[in-house]
Amino acid sequence: MSAFDDVIAGNAEYATGFANSGLTGRAARGLAVVTCMDSRIDPLGLLGLKAGDAKILRNAGARVTDDVLRTLVLAVYLLGVERVLVMPHTDCGMAKVTDGDVHDLTQVHGVDTRSLEFHTVPDQDAALRHDLTRIRTSPFLPKDMPVGGAIYDVHTGKLMPVSL
Repeated sequence: MSAFDDVIAGNAEYATGFANSGLTGRAARGLAVVTCMDSRIDPLGLLGLKAGDAKILRNAGARVTDDVLRTLVLAVYLLGVERVLVMPHTDCGMAKVTDGDVHDLTQVHGVDTRSLEFHTVPDQDAALRHDLTRIRTSPFLPKDMPVGGAIYDVHTGKLMPVSL
């Protein structure tokens, strides 16, 4: 028995009713969403979207890292993205630890992670504002592109817009 039998079986069932073969890979609604990898978040569902509507970029803490900027450049110039929503969430594990805590935890397991930045979030509001500014001031993205931020409440399902 494989560690992935359950998901392979799940895919077999999913594929029997697959109806998205006509999608192009472009963001039909011109939207990119940067959000957290937290499994409580259903980005398409909570925003009233469907497959093909948006590009979804996920990482720990919904941080705008160099890789997220690289991906946004591709999304804008190749895949029809015209606006970006950065959407961290309440009760995020990245807001409960520091990079030092993560380094200490991995060290207990004999792994030295000091060469990595985990982009933990000691102040979620400040981190979101920083990340919005990072997108807005990127020399690689259109200066007039709408960039918004909102915090998703994992306990109520509500989105709380944040303005700069």
